Amino acid sequence: MIRRENLNWTIASAGTEHYHIGEAPHVFSQNVCRRNQIDISGQRARHFSLSDLDHYDKIYAMSVDVLDRIAFMSADRFDPLKISLFLNELYPASNRSVPDPWYGPEEGYDDVYRMIEKTCKAIVQKYRHTYIG
Repeated sequence: MIRRENLNWTIASAGTEHYHIGEAPHVFSQNVCRRNQIDISGQRARHFSLSDLDHYDKIYAMSVDVLDRIAFMSADRFDPLKISLFLNELYPASNRSVPDPWYGPEEGYDDVYRMIEKTCKAIVQKYRHTYIG
């Protein structure tokens, strides 16, 4: 999406828990992305680091518990203008979590993909002239 818009942004993903570090995305995530012409098979899970606070202009948490964990890890460096819930970009101040489809059927991954795609479009529209690269 950012390539289509010619945006020079760096996008990364990280988790706040230590399990899955180094693992590829769930096979259902890979499947839904492949159906949408996106290859994530080479991605590997990494752990959120305090250096991410210095490296990235915006940090999104996909769920309330992850936001709470980032706030705890960041301590006095936590900035709610920089670190926020992902879905608040689409539904301001709603404090919604992206549903985790991990234990459900593959169709749940399609639903989450559409939700993420719609929110990413809103983010690009909102910040396309703010964060140049």
